[in-house]
Amino acid sequence: MNADLRDLVLGVVAAGTSASLGWLARTCLWRRRLHRKQAFFGLPQDSECLLVVNREPASEGAVHRFDVFTLLELSALIKDCGAHAQIVQHDTARQGFGDRTEFCVGGPGSNRRMSAHLSSLLPGVRIDTGVEPGPDRLAFRIGTEHYRLDKGATEYVLLARLTAGEGGRPVFLFCGQRAITNQAAARYLARHHERLSRRYGGRSFVLLLKVLNTEAYGPDVVELVADVTRAAQSPLPDVSPEPAAGT
Repeated sequence: MNADLRDLVLGVVAAGTSASLGWLARTCLWRRRLHRKQAFFGLPQDSECLLVVNREPASEGAVHRFDVFTLLELSALIKDCGAHAQIVQHDTARQGFGDRTEFCVGGPGSNRRMSAHLSSLLPGVRIDTGVEPGPDRLAFRIGTEHYRLDKGATEYVLLARLTAGEGGRPVFLFCGQRAITNQAAARYLARHHERLSRRYGGRSFVLLLKVLNTEAYGPDVVELVADVTRAAQSPLPDVSPEPAAGT
């Protein structure tokens, strides 16, 4: 074998080795990210989870179109984890939590399951579900703070990851003042789950998000108002709330 041929063979071998090592590195990185994602969502390969959806108050048995979009956002996350979802209506989900990951969508006025979760897991949260019009309709009270709905301009949604029960699988809550804010929270979770996983790991958290100008931007413009985990998980103080700054 002459020198030129030997150099050519060595070059091919080196290129093949480098390509193989690069592929292995990318595969290891992808698997590591996948395992972190599965751990954060409580969705190991081939596991089962629940998508609990509310019903649109004005339509018997119907699901609001923005809540359908929310289910689609969450279904993509679940599929990426290699898991499987069962969709159930809020008034037929009669089981505990912890055995399977649960994604619960909708406010307590249209979702009994959400109402139960808020009552048992987030005693520091109150939501005005009255039907009479007024400035406090659908307003959030979290601890001593008050967040009113300004329809189409400033709307709020709670995004929570809570762990309870013996199984240890999380419950994710998407509890918004309007259906479009539920979709905004699901989209925020899809975009930022890696950052949330790094910050919270397997711990519970409750985030208050502000959705801006939905009339123009839909569910896309979302701001993090605050981490309200401590206030939401503490008993509600017996004081009259004052409107939060900017609400």
